[in-house]
Amino acid sequence: MAHILIIEDERIVRTVIKRFLEKAGHTIIEAEDGKIGLRVFKENNFDLIITDIIMPNSEGIETIANLRKEDPQMPIIAMSGGGTVGPIDYLDLARRFGAAGTYQKSANWDELVELVERLLDER
Repeated sequence: MAHILIIEDERIVRTVIKRFLEKAGHTIIEAEDGKIGLRVFKENNFDLIITDIIMPNSEGIETIANLRKEDPQMPIIAMSGGGTVGPIDYLDLARRFGAAGTYQKSANWDELVELVERLLDER
């Protein structure tokens, strides 16, 4: 089905998301931070990107802005599990920088798969 890039610093979270999306029939490539994610993005063709917000080296808002410069039409899902400001604030900021959808990590992972499918259908 779709070729999806997951940018997430926590290996266990990447693994969980990858398993859910592969079960839905998608091909997944992983990156552990925004800097690596941007490089991988430039080397491949993707249908959708999922990025964490709070990461080392290149955090999610910066990553979204850089991805938007490369491909303004790419569907990007921003996700967050929280932080000093709280997940809703980070996710709202991510939308302002161009995320097509947002996902709070503490929610049901099936909801993320549904969001992926919806954004792919819209594309």
